[in-house]
Amino acid sequence: MKQIFSILVFQLCMTALVSGQMTGMAGHPSQPPDGANTSSPAANPSKVTFAKDVAPIVQQHCQGCHRPGEGAPFSMLTYEDLRPWASEMKRMVQQRAMPPWFEDGHTEQFENNRSLTQAQIDTIVAWVNAGAPKGDPKDLPPPRQFVQGWAIPKPDVIFQLPRPFSIPDSGILEYQYVILPTGFTKDTWVQYVEAAPTDRSVVHHIVAYVRRPGSNYFKDQPKGVFFEAPPSKTGAKADPDDVPSDWLVGYAPGQPPDIFDHGQAKLVPAGSDIVLEVHYMPEGKATTDQSSVGLVLAKDPPKERVMTLSAVNETFKIPPGDPNYRVDSSFTVRHDVTLLGMHPHMHTRGKDMEYRLVFPNGETRTILNVPHYNWHWQLWYNLAKPIALPKGTKIECTAHFDNSAHNSENPDPTKTVIWGQQSFDEMMVCFFNFAFPAELSAKEVLPLPTTEAPLAQKGQK
Repeated sequence: MKQIFSILVFQLCMTALVSGQMTGMAGHPSQPPDGANTSSPAANPSKVTFAKDVAPIVQQHCQGCHRPGEGAPFSMLTYEDLRPWASEMKRMVQQRAMPPWFEDGHTEQFENNRSLTQAQIDTIVAWVNAGAPKGDPKDLPPPRQFVQGWAIPKPDVIFQLPRPFSIPDSGILEYQYVILPTGFTKDTWVQYVEAAPTDRSVVHHIVAYVRRPGSNYFKDQPKGVFFEAPPSKTGAKADPDDVPSDWLVGYAPGQPPDIFDHGQAKLVPAGSDIVLEVHYMPEGKATTDQSSVGLVLAKDPPKERVMTLSAVNETFKIPPGDPNYRVDSSFTVRHDVTLLGMHPHMHTRGKDMEYRLVFPNGETRTILNVPHYNWHWQLWYNLAKPIALPKGTKIECTAHFDNSAHNSENPDPTKTVIWGQQSFDEMMVCFFNFAFPAELSAKEVLPLPTTEAPLAQKGQK
């Protein structure tokens, strides 16, 4: 996946530069992967210019978000765009608040590591201290080419909400769902896929699921219209596919699109529907959104299929005031697979999360540690060197939650917190991407139903 680093690297650029979302920002000097621009500042700091020294850094780390139509509050495509924000940029990069990146730098190497090197930070600081000069326009690198509205190449297929959805200026909205028929008459392999809001300010998240023909998932709901999930029937036994396992793509602030190497792709079976789940959060101004999902199809049949799966714990009860409540989850691999990347997910009380591998021979290996989780940024951590997982390997995840009054993000420290969809509830989900032979049935990879006791224990720390 190294060849797509340049696409992924800007996904978590500097979108929150003026939003103040700095709680829990990483402070360690993570090292970007091989191939990143790590050049030192000019020998004479007073001669550092935007055109020659700063523009390459901005292109690599910032412009994907800081351009018209994206989530950042201002553009950084030109010197004139950026110059008024130079002092703020200096402050944020010195504090390592931007670009956001939260793993501790002591486990694996990640190809989409977007943290700045010290040399890059020094270059920006020297430029601002010198008065932020523009320099010779002839020194500017060629401008980056973007597909408007997308961080992936121009999609071959786009699925869009049937109409703009109206979001009020305040209140709590239930998740909105829309079932969109694909019209695919044959199995379709997808190499790039992205979910894109039209108003990112009010979209907390989007999830696009693949609903196979004959699925019971929302089987009684009409297609092409907005609806809310009907309440669960008390005592009803869920069908095996009531909670879909075939996650196509997700969107949340900072979450990159799915982009895979040649020879890897996700599968949308013939006759499938796309189920879009959209969570809107009013932000003080009435607006509308008409989100889309774009697909770039694989040019050749892939050798490996990619699936997004997860280790989940839905049974926790976080006591009022508990500053360090522990919740665990796990997933046992049923077939030889390759681990491509990880995506920890919690809400406002999420404090930290760790991923470990326990191999069949008993060897244990920590592969991701996020000591200061920030729910404002839903990051994927894509491995620079994917890890082969033999059958029987267990992925273990441990998270801690801060339900105390000392957590400035906590909406109510007097509340016992359980699993729930809204941000004032909590979730504990350890997502990951697997690759496995394309001819292998997904049933051989998906977890078996389990009756094991929940891993989270009352009072456990």
